[in-house]
Amino acid sequence: MKLMNIASGSSGNVSLVATDRTSILVDCGISMKKIEEGLRYADMSGKDIDAVVITHEHSDHIKGLGVISRKYNVPIYTTAGTIKGINECSSVGKIDKELYNVIESDISFQIGDISVTPRSIWHDAYEPVCFSFTDGKSKVSVATDLGNYNDYLIQCLSDSDALLIEANHDVRMLEVGPYPYELKRRILSERGHLSNEASGRFIRALLNDHIKTIILGHLSKDNNFPDLAYETVKTELLGNPYTDDMRDFKLHTAFRDHNDEIYEV
Repeated sequence: MKLMNIASGSSGNVSLVATDRTSILVDCGISMKKIEEGLRYADMSGKDIDAVVITHEHSDHIKGLGVISRKYNVPIYTTAGTIKGINECSSVGKIDKELYNVIESDISFQIGDISVTPRSIWHDAYEPVCFSFTDGKSKVSVATDLGNYNDYLIQCLSDSDALLIEANHDVRMLEVGPYPYELKRRILSERGHLSNEASGRFIRALLNDHIKTIILGHLSKDNNFPDLAYETVKTELLGNPYTDDMRDFKLHTAFRDHNDEIYEV
């Protein structure tokens, strides 16, 4: 399987999970033009996308969904709650209701040769989920916009060969930064976003002896820095049972507004 981050951050999120036969976009939170620019890096176009899976209805995850659905008639897989939220977002425009495929947490479904499993998460959206993908040989998990995590999520995402996990903010930067008090409370709540430290602890719980790639995603533009996120998570991972050399995990931070390299697992 392949994993590529096309964009990840508060301004927009899109990832690509693919095999030689099947290509899936995880969220469409940037413009169609930028999505297609990212796909070209993988020698693909929107015509090659077999489906889109949507984690939740916030604009940084659905901004380009209407355009890609209308241009390529691509099927959309998401929860009933998220469909309700998308329908309430006028900026997305009209989406053919026949394109929607309603999914439920903990019930796997098949797209081509990829089995997809949604898992419930904490976030201030109608019915948010994260996803794991497997072709029977390897497993890729994408989990952002997490206010918290527990043993359920650890169990669900464990045994992954590649992870894209949120490391949204540095708590101190957020606390002293310019955001309004209510927004700070939201981000720090269990329905908000994972801090760098929490991300590191979550990733540590998900480590295994065959993990090949760890991408830190959804970094805040105002309350984080890539180097800070990396070093904080790295510190949380020190002394783990597998290795203290983060190069063994290919630990790195996702680019906010352009694609990353393609990782094969």
